Amino acid sequence: MSVPAPHSTAAHRPNIPESQRQRALDRLRIVDSLPEPVYDDLVKLASTVCDTPIALVSLVDRDRQWFKARLGLDERETARSLAVCDHAIRNPGELLEVPDLARDPRFAGLPMVQNDIARFYAGAPLVTDEGIPIGTVCVLDNEPRELSDEQRAGLASLSRIAMELIDAHAREHQAEIDALLAKPAAVAAATPAPISTAAAASAPYTVAILELQDYAGTCARLGERATEKSLEALGRALEPCLREDLGDHIDRVSCSPEFVATLVGGDVEARIEALRRTVERHRSDGLTVLIGTAAASSADEAPGAVFLRADAALSREKNRHAAAA
Repeated sequence: MSVPAPHSTAAHRPNIPESQRQRALDRLRIVDSLPEPVYDDLVKLASTVCDTPIALVSLVDRDRQWFKARLGLDERETARSLAVCDHAIRNPGELLEVPDLARDPRFAGLPMVQNDIARFYAGAPLVTDEGIPIGTVCVLDNEPRELSDEQRAGLASLSRIAMELIDAHAREHQAEIDALLAKPAAVAAATPAPISTAAAASAPYTVAILELQDYAGTCARLGERATEKSLEALGRALEPCLREDLGDHIDRVSCSPEFVATLVGGDVEARIEALRRTVERHRSDGLTVLIGTAAASSADEAPGAVFLRADAALSREKNRHAAAA
């Protein structure tokens, strides 16, 4: 059963390419983020509204569905091939409701159905302002049933609230990125030559993004304190890879597994290779860090535009990493 989602921005945007959908999810920086009480409250409310034992904020990633918040389920993620939510996002303008999963040939063979964990599913897609579905707020029950109209409307409302929270997170991230990208220029303007000369507006530059993969999973496996210490050690190890005399700069994004570096000058290949070798050495600490880079097309190209291209390169690295896993 598919029920129209009230006020959905995606009601008439079918057939979104998977690459575009995945890129939109990557840019939000929400997958593998640490648990937050507000999302826990949201799934509790979804469970109460719909009177179900299981409620999730589910994000559909490349080859998995990852739960930003979960109630009534132990797993932090499942394979995408086992995700009912993967079907829900195919019609982002509708709430997907399956009264009896065992009677639906798409889902009858799923382990959670075979093991009597779930017989009922309802999911309201999480949809970006551009109409791109990235996941759902969903509820499950171990008995066949249907939602009332009021419960369907409530679940759709909760999905919009969750999307607002995700968007707010992305805006905060972008604001910090903008501040970090502006930092080298500010330092150059306030620094005597030769640094200010080398880092002047006429110099070419490259933006590099370094991101720890499976941040939340790493924290769960190693502990938040140990993971933080490892990231601090990585940050210290990355600094010697740069040329401070040219105006290079690297910073970690707050409360994040992400570092952003600006490399000044046209000859940066050796510095990028040094960054790659450094993150590879830290694999022994249980850290898998991927790198995306982009060089400015001209010295006056806006850093934000260069960052977006570096971020797209990072997404391609994530695709390769997922395919190789």
